[in-house]
Amino acid sequence: MLVRLLASPGGGLGAALTLVLLVVGLAAPLLAPYDPFAVDGPALSRPTGAHPLGTDALGRDLLSGIIWGARTSLLVAGCVAVLVSIVGATVGLLSGYAGGWADDVLMRLTEAFQVLPRFFLALVVIAFFGPGLDRLILVLGLTSWPLLARVVRAEVLALRTREFVEAARVHGASRTRILLREILPNAVPPAIALLGLVVAQVILIEAGLGFLGLGDPNVVSWGALSSEAQQFLRVAWWLSLFPGVAILLAVLGLNLLGDALTDVVTGRR
Repeated sequence: MLVRLLASPGGGLGAALTLVLLVVGLAAPLLAPYDPFAVDGPALSRPTGAHPLGTDALGRDLLSGIIWGARTSLLVAGCVAVLVSIVGATVGLLSGYAGGWADDVLMRLTEAFQVLPRFFLALVVIAFFGPGLDRLILVLGLTSWPLLARVVRAEVLALRTREFVEAARVHGASRTRILLREILPNAVPPAIALLGLVVAQVILIEAGLGFLGLGDPNVVSWGALSSEAQQFLRVAWWLSLFPGVAILLAVLGLNLLGDALTDVVTGRR
């Protein structure tokens, strides 16, 4: 599967960009040349040897800000992915395997969450409770799982009557064992393929909130960097260009990786 994924141009590029995001986010304290909040140079300095991506209006190093911004995006996306995986997989497994009234109730609940506008709901939560990564992660995690739940449910419906599941049932396996040992491992690949697309959307939402000034002021984010650059577009082009490129590459990598995984899982490649 990995060989087929990397063999495609889109899959290879997506995997490379996603790997770079992971490495930069995890190793931010080691890779960043300066403290992102410290004044380490002249204000609005063009890219130089000391500051490869220039400095902002306060003299803070932009490269350090982008590196730490990758850490923020990775933290939000990773935590949301865990919440989405747990909630989506649980709902999808129970709905697809139980069937009947339980399936109807869980699917109506899924539809109710699916129509919630995540971005505006995040705006409301931040307006009431104030900015913070914990609130953002909870809002996005608890509203981004419906599509994954539907995919898992569809896989469970196709798997629950397969021969190996029937064999486990005949041998006296419990429902929990059948779900966790027989069905779940076979329903995971399509869910993983979809998760990359969900994470890309989460990064865009987090950047959008930061751009509007609604991100956590205690951390650096790409959206906040882009927002601060707007008043200096004519005199400091680098302030908006480099954070925008960082967002573009991160979202592009995750989308390409998700598309390639979907093609591999569905047998189209």
